[in-house]
This record gives sequence, structure tokens and C-alpha cells, in this order.
Amino acid sequence: MSILKSSFIVLVALFLFINPVLAQDKKEMPEPIIITSNTLINDSKAKTATFEGNVVAKRGEVTLYANKMIVYYEDEQKGGNIKMIEAIGNVKLVKADRVITSHKATYLPEPEERVIFTGEPRATEGKNLVTGEKITYFMKDDRSLVEKSKVYLKEKKTGK
Repeated sequence: MSILKSSFIVLVALFLFINPVLAQDKKEMPEPIIITSNTLINDSKAKTATFEGNVVAKRGEVTLYANKMIVYYEDEQKGGNIKMIEAIGNVKLVKADRVITSHKATYLPEPEERVIFTGEPRATEGKNLVTGEKITYFMKDDRSLVEKSKVYLKEKKTGK
């Protein structure tokens, strides 16, 4: 792992932990988001970090894959927290047996931690499939909102 890549992983972890510590609120501290990729370009002036090539972002049980991810973060004076992450190209979110794929996804931590999938999104869980124009996955509630949905359900065989 390159020095730059490992430095940014530490930086992302710090961003996620600084604000709750400074605010001293009693909320549970979130798990860090660990992002790995072939290359990383950090632009301190624009407050962005661009990851390209075999990008994998992992937080707890959830893993997000993409060709490219752009992390937008706050100024350090405002806590340095992540404002948004855009995932572009061959996007895939995996959590247990649930898989959501699309051309693009946007992770928004506030007000409700969610990922919005656009560009032919498809969600599978087991043998069931849901497609739509846009899929919004609410991470804390483990629920989804599908706009213009089409559902393909595979019935389980019964013992009759």
C-alpha cells in the first residue's frame, strides 16, 4: 500500500471521528469508511479526494465498489466530515445477500444516511430482483425506496 493511500485512509478515519469527539455528544461513534484504490488525487483547495481504479469503500457490513469515487469533505474548521461520496462506473453495493448495482451512486450521510443509485439500478436479494429508475437505500433503517419499480419474485417451492 502506498504512503499516499495509507495516509488518506488515516485521514478519512480522522474526519469521521474528529467531529463527534469535539461535539462531545453521547451518540455512538460511527465506524470508519475505509477506501482503497489504484490511485488517489487529493485536492485540499476543492476539498475533494478522487479515487480511481478498483475502488472499494467498506464500512462495517457494507461494501461499495466502483471504477471511480469522489469524496467531498468539509473544511477542517467545520469538523472535516464527509459531505458526500459519488461512485461512478460499475457501482455495486453488497450487504449480506443483498446486492444493488447501477452506473452511479451518491452516498449522503445527512440527514438520513443513504445511498442513491441511478443509471439502471438493480437490487437483488436471494433470487428476487427489483429494478427502477432510482433506488434509495437507507442504511441505518436497512430499507429501500424504489421509484418506477418493477419486481421479479421467485416463489419458494413448498413441500406439497
